[in-house]
Amino acid sequence: MFEGLKKALGLDPNERKLKRYRAKVAEINALEPKIREMTDEAIKERALAIRAQLSELAAKWKVPANHTVDPEEAANFQEGLSQISSASNEHLTEVFALAREMAHRKLGLRPFDVQLMGAMALHEGNIAEMKTGEGKTLVAPLAVILNAYTGRGVHVVTVNDYLAKRDAEWMKPLYEAMGCSVGVIYAFMDQQERKKAYDSDITYGTNSEFGFDYLRDNMVNSAEEMVQRGHNFCIVDEVDSILIDEARTPLIISGPSQDDPEAYRIADDIACQLEGYVKDPNEFQSRNFLEKQEIVEPDADYQVDEKEKSISLTSRGIAKCEKLLNVPGLFSDMGHADMAHRIQQAIKAHSLFKRDVDYVVKDGEIVIVDEFTGRLMFGRRYSDGLHQAIEAKEKVTVGKESQTLATITLQNYFRLYAKLAGMTGTAATEAEEFKEIYGLGVVVVPTNQPVIREDKTDLIYRTKVEKFAAVADVIEKIHATGRPILVGTASVSTSENVSRLLKARKVPHRVLNARYHEMESAIVAQAGRLGAVTVATNMAGRGTDIVLGGNPDFLAKEAFKERNLDPIKDKEACDSIRREFADACAKEKEKVLQLGGLCIIGTERHEARRIDNQLRGRSGRQGDPGASQFYLSLEDDLLRLFGADQLQGLLGRLGMEEGEAMEAKLLSKAIESSQKKVEMVHYDIRRQLLLYDNVMNQQREAVYGERSHILLAEDLIEHGRQMAESVVEDIMDAAFPEDAPSEPSLAAARLQEVFWPGVENHLAGVDDRHNMAKAREAIVAEVGDRFDQRVKELTHDVANSVFRFISLHVLDGAWKEHLLGMDALREGIGLRAVGQKDPLMEYNFESYNLFKETMARVRENIIKLFFKVSLVSDEDRRRQEQSRYHAPSGASMPLPGQSNSGFGGPMSRGGYFGAGEAPAPKRVPKVGRNDPCPCGSGKKYKNCCGRNA
Repeated sequence: MFEGLKKALGLDPNERKLKRYRAKVAEINALEPKIREMTDEAIKERALAIRAQLSELAAKWKVPANHTVDPEEAANFQEGLSQISSASNEHLTEVFALAREMAHRKLGLRPFDVQLMGAMALHEGNIAEMKTGEGKTLVAPLAVILNAYTGRGVHVVTVNDYLAKRDAEWMKPLYEAMGCSVGVIYAFMDQQERKKAYDSDITYGTNSEFGFDYLRDNMVNSAEEMVQRGHNFCIVDEVDSILIDEARTPLIISGPSQDDPEAYRIADDIACQLEGYVKDPNEFQSRNFLEKQEIVEPDADYQVDEKEKSISLTSRGIAKCEKLLNVPGLFSDMGHADMAHRIQQAIKAHSLFKRDVDYVVKDGEIVIVDEFTGRLMFGRRYSDGLHQAIEAKEKVTVGKESQTLATITLQNYFRLYAKLAGMTGTAATEAEEFKEIYGLGVVVVPTNQPVIREDKTDLIYRTKVEKFAAVADVIEKIHATGRPILVGTASVSTSENVSRLLKARKVPHRVLNARYHEMESAIVAQAGRLGAVTVATNMAGRGTDIVLGGNPDFLAKEAFKERNLDPIKDKEACDSIRREFADACAKEKEKVLQLGGLCIIGTERHEARRIDNQLRGRSGRQGDPGASQFYLSLEDDLLRLFGADQLQGLLGRLGMEEGEAMEAKLLSKAIESSQKKVEMVHYDIRRQLLLYDNVMNQQREAVYGERSHILLAEDLIEHGRQMAESVVEDIMDAAFPEDAPSEPSLAAARLQEVFWPGVENHLAGVDDRHNMAKAREAIVAEVGDRFDQRVKELTHDVANSVFRFISLHVLDGAWKEHLLGMDALREGIGLRAVGQKDPLMEYNFESYNLFKETMARVRENIIKLFFKVSLVSDEDRRRQEQSRYHAPSGASMPLPGQSNSGFGGPMSRGGYFGAGEAPAPKRVPKVGRNDPCPCGSGKKYKNCCGRNA
């Protein structure tokens, strides 16, 4: 009632936007007669003229380097974006009118008025919620074309590689007719092809490919190796799936660590000998904290909390683990922390992760199953040793634990874009999260035809056995009439269980659970045929419409393959086959419509309401009839963990008999309440992940910004001189603090270590911060003079290349080590809560200090190496290779881009300053394996240059 009143009074923000969009649509429709008379060439010529105006305006505003922290540069760019947006809005009506006419000519599809409204919502940086079957694939190109005319590139993100390739190929004739180029990125493609795809006006791909390319771009050693050219405008298809469902898992590029996989097998053996207790999900233990009450542990080795997805060892379990390993203090001694952690992960693998639900074993490997789509996630691995624990549990080869080299959350990646938009059939339930995290509004676009699907009330049974028996009975009954049925399941194992029941009743059907995307889409496309029964895991086949009577295009393609026909060479024969299938599907559709359309049967409610709505949305597209109903039981995970106690009491009072179902709105409300609880839990998880990653993101912006400058700047000499001076400042500030006693000896030692002996002489007589100003200026001046002299010795171009190479080498190594330290800090920071401290605040404070130390060390090591590097000839290099002596400092490294030269430290093997004959190498003491590495990395020799010695 209140919503209706808001609309009537014009207070509904969604209705206000739609009113504005309808006015624009009227203007577009008014241009249609005139544009219809234009030739293809005339339309393209006008489109290119508009493009020239927008790209010329965009060229005036410099795109800041990735993660710029310069406020003035960022403010100028924002002003430029505002002007570009204003200019684009002025051309929106004409571009949309031109694109609609060209879509009709090139694709045979004329966008409906509601599709134009959806495209306007995307152009303004909103999420367009459009029901399944409303043609979102054709909505995106309208907004994409207009924004591509700025010349800064547009990214279109889809849920899988198949849909990215399909949509790009499908829309390519329209894009090219409007003067735009289009490319696709996918896994394992050639680097040059990938760069070419990004250089196109429009680039299609998956979220993981875009994210990983961004991380890889910030790991390359030359600007030519970078593939992305900025983050201008992005449209995310199935935005709820990508920005919500997948946002709990960050993107990580990792390398192997030195851990022994055998330790996971030992931990698994221990876990198998422990006895667990599953906590009652509805148990609530209230305690009076004013009274001393002893916490009673269960009579087991560990306790499993399915609701929180956690395990906790009891005192008995801890003692048992220590006895089995013969290691006292296993969980209290930090020296055994790794083994204790592996045992806990092994218990978690056995108790909380189920085969054919959370993962499958395929070809001797553990492959994760996407909990929202049911698809296999090849190449993905659980973090924190959990994947290795599952591998040990399933007796397959245990892979080495990995070390993080680069990482970013999807939230922070997509927030890089100057403008972000998305589209889906279900976004309203998550509108608050979209607004808070991404700044995205949700515009609910009306359907082209009224939805007449009948959504029936849920049926609830006492047990799963009763529920699935009822599901099989109703499928058998409906199938007998010829009406098509789509059965939605929540896991691979459930779909196979339903399949077994249908086989027993001899009901022909097809099962979709984690198959290849191409096969998946082809099967889903035919799920609306007469008599079809399709069992699909979650939302298998998203991006493909279920057409009643069958999809003639898919059927025709199959016929082409069977008869070895080429659509281009055998055009007449192929056209004839297409007409035959089109006629057959049209007749079949009439029969299906008479039977009531597609029937949706859900075998379980999902934790998120969106997923249920997506399943329902497969039926009743474009005004077609249809029906949907969910079959539930009190043993379903959702009801068992979040509210079965209330429902069981209610059903018990009603005295339900075996096989009897309960159907009531009260129960449906209780189920929806349970779903809201789970949605809040998941939202908190994603929000917590983002809060911690925001801390890391500030550091990542600083490092990647510095890295981009090093890669892209033509001349780094002045930057190097400033860095050398800042190192002097850092040393002096540390040795002469404002609020602590001064340590002149510390400053002298550090200056001598970083620069050269003698530079510390300027500190003679300086014993306090108040009288060290002149000494500081003198040291800075000497370092600056020596820097200029160093550049002159190497020549400007060589010095520039050397400084670039050293900077990247040192920065990348330090960032990798910093990520390792951040992982360790993140793992233990939660314990600060025991001391009444906020873990997030503590993480923020500790990580800031850690980052400060890392960046100071980076600057020192860069300058230290730069002053100690020297050119060597081929003869010197051969002498280095023959020499068996170790030097206390310096390292020899190849100069980038030169095959006949290199550089090394002044005391490296055979290295020397300047030209002339190299002095004979001197014998020096051999470096011990546990001594600091002479190259100055800060690592032990055995873990650095001595690794292969």
